[in-house]
Amino acid sequence: MTRSTTARRAGVTLVAALAAVLALVAVVAVYVGAVGPGAGPASAGTSAADAPPVPAAADAPDLADLEPADGTTRFGVQLAWTEDDPTSLVGRLGLQPAQYGIFLDYPLTAERTDQLLSAARGAQAQDGDVFLTLEPMDGLTSDTAAAEALAGVLRQVNAIGPQVYVRFAHEMNGGWYPWGQQPAAYVAAFRVVAQAVHTDAPGNAMVWSPNYGGGFPFDGGGWTAKPGTADWSAMDTDGDGALTMADDMYAPFYPGDDAVDWVGLTLYWFGYTWPWGENEVPDAGRFAAQLTGTYAGGTDPTMGFAPDETAVPDFYATYATRKPMALSETGALYNTDATGGADELSIKSAWMDQVLGLGDEFPRLKMVNWFEHLKSEQEGYGVVDWRATSNPAVLATLQGVLSVPRY
Repeated sequence: MTRSTTARRAGVTLVAALAAVLALVAVVAVYVGAVGPGAGPASAGTSAADAPPVPAAADAPDLADLEPADGTTRFGVQLAWTEDDPTSLVGRLGLQPAQYGIFLDYPLTAERTDQLLSAARGAQAQDGDVFLTLEPMDGLTSDTAAAEALAGVLRQVNAIGPQVYVRFAHEMNGGWYPWGQQPAAYVAAFRVVAQAVHTDAPGNAMVWSPNYGGGFPFDGGGWTAKPGTADWSAMDTDGDGALTMADDMYAPFYPGDDAVDWVGLTLYWFGYTWPWGENEVPDAGRFAAQLTGTYAGGTDPTMGFAPDETAVPDFYATYATRKPMALSETGALYNTDATGGADELSIKSAWMDQVLGLGDEFPRLKMVNWFEHLKSEQEGYGVVDWRATSNPAVLATLQGVLSVPRY
């Protein structure tokens, strides 16, 4: 299948390879397309000077190639690029994911540009696209020059082969990042980036991706909005003088249909109650209920206490009906430092069944990105293995879930 076909953009290729040799045994085309930033890949001896010529915007790839048909989902991974790469991932999984995620500071520096181009080469080697998360760690900026420079780099990526999903300043409705809970500044910054991408790198998609709203206003973050400020007032959508889950934690941050190509969510299985850290199996139907604003919680003694989140808006009905939707990051918490609790396979297989074992109820959920990281969480409860391919039993479960026609 060539790069020009829509099927290549919507799916993955199933690969079986003999371990002792490098010969390709079979290729079967199937549709297949995680919380915190991953480091960028090493530049592998390349630099911006080694990059391909920047093509003109008129030579851009087709944006439509990034969206599969309704009822079809692209499976991807958020890679830990300092320890992993697309070729190694494919060797474990036996499938070629449709996109590979990378987190980079924004505006892009020369070093970050090199990392992105290196990631693009790695993705291209496995016939994949790039899911780029841009993190304005110095705060939100509406710098037109930075956005135009980004667009030029995206065209370099396109010249290598991949197209790019650009997720700008993710989880902006939370207060744990420097760009968090600043709705007016966020919308302005997003629109500047979107204008540059759409004009100068039009074959790439802008992704708007908040955090799932359960637990809003997420008190305790370093950048949580303060009462009495304009940001606070903008988020107090019901006007009662308090921020609660009764407020709409998505709408104040939406940049507009003209600026957004895809909508997305960060939504993980962390456990039943904060501060997390216990190894617990997710309750049945949780993901679908959270996606549609119908998760009523529970007090089943076998699963602990889960708070009622039915005040959270129906994200799917509000946004996915007009834009294709990505589960931008997902995974299931397995705390390697915890004693007791459920085993890794039980936890991750249950979550995979929910987010990947989808029926026909969410045809507009067209991308799922698994967070493939072993990560020490900032909350201090331990080292969490979010990965889906490190445990053979979990890996086998993932392979089985991805074997259906949806992928």
